[in-house]
Amino acid sequence: MIAELTPEHRELCESAAAVCARFDENYWADKDRRKEFPREFLAAIAAGGWLGMLVPEEYGGGDLGLLGAAAVMETVAASGAGITGATVVNMALFPIQPLVVYGSPEQKAKYLPRILSGELQAAFGVTEPDAGTDTTRIRTFARRDGDVYVVSGQKTYISKMLVAHKVLLLTRTTPYEQVTKKTDGMTLLFADVDRTAIEIRPMGKLGVRAVDTSQLFIDNLTVPVADRIGEEGRGFHTLLDGINPERVLLAAEAIGTARAALRRAVQYAKDRIVFGRPIGANQAIQFPLAEAHAALEAATLMVRRAAWLYDQKRPCGAEANLAKLVAAEAACQACDVALQVHGGAGYVEEFHVERYWRETRLVKLAPVSQEMVKNYVAQKVLGLPRSY
Repeated sequence: MIAELTPEHRELCESAAAVCARFDENYWADKDRRKEFPREFLAAIAAGGWLGMLVPEEYGGGDLGLLGAAAVMETVAASGAGITGATVVNMALFPIQPLVVYGSPEQKAKYLPRILSGELQAAFGVTEPDAGTDTTRIRTFARRDGDVYVVSGQKTYISKMLVAHKVLLLTRTTPYEQVTKKTDGMTLLFADVDRTAIEIRPMGKLGVRAVDTSQLFIDNLTVPVADRIGEEGRGFHTLLDGINPERVLLAAEAIGTARAALRRAVQYAKDRIVFGRPIGANQAIQFPLAEAHAALEAATLMVRRAAWLYDQKRPCGAEANLAKLVAAEAACQACDVALQVHGGAGYVEEFHVERYWRETRLVKLAPVSQEMVKNYVAQKVLGLPRSY
């Protein structure tokens, strides 16, 4: 099976590139420097209908499938927007997938049109300081009181909270000690970002500075039962449908960002004259660039295969994890090569490659670390004993 992009996919990528062309690398460098959310870009993307790429047409979306959405996200990142610009779009796509799949007709009618227009921004709150990758150990608790839940707890590494109106919160409604199966007893709530009950503390970070990453301190937040997504106690299982798409999309975004860095490095290698000739004439420059290109092309094939399998409703856990693993490695390799080709110029902001280098490093850590992906492959694919 070869997962080829269709003519429609390619046309959509061209359209997305045309929108992104209005926001050059200097725009993104300025947003990064100011740590300022790119509202203008989000408005343009929303106006073009791109926030509905994974939403069924009956709710106003484009229903591109994961293969089409991944291609568009790669295009966005490759335009110079990098992981930052891709995150702005992705964080409008991924958090709402449980709503799209498990939401009631009333919930979809109420929220999806406003999300697709860009009017309503949503964040995604799962990770906690003492739980980390072991999601079953979360402590944020939702106590039911009649027709509302009262929520208290903490979340960390939550993106886009400073501009979000709603947050998809994974909570415990049954204590861990009282469940037979550790993945039971968790409930997903689509909560209002009520600043009287949620304290938001932005965190300083290496890259993707234009989109905040924050800690949340939640104290007696009231959430109507009507804003519960799916069944009570089945929140963890509701989330599972979004895990593979998230890995695939972030892999595509990493590849796109690396392509932007590689494009700059190749041009610099052609233009930079040292000892009377372009530095790109030297094999010490050529070979690393060629190797980086090869690695990106191979990773792209893995991403498209995983996306195609998902769209065909076939098992794709191994492929999605492998896509994320190889894309992260290839992207970091390409960005590091791009910075090295620039020499000292690569270390300064003017040439943009330092920003791409900082941003792609994130993909080795999120949404799951390379080590955890290797654990998955070793145990689920190769059949080795569980290591943790």
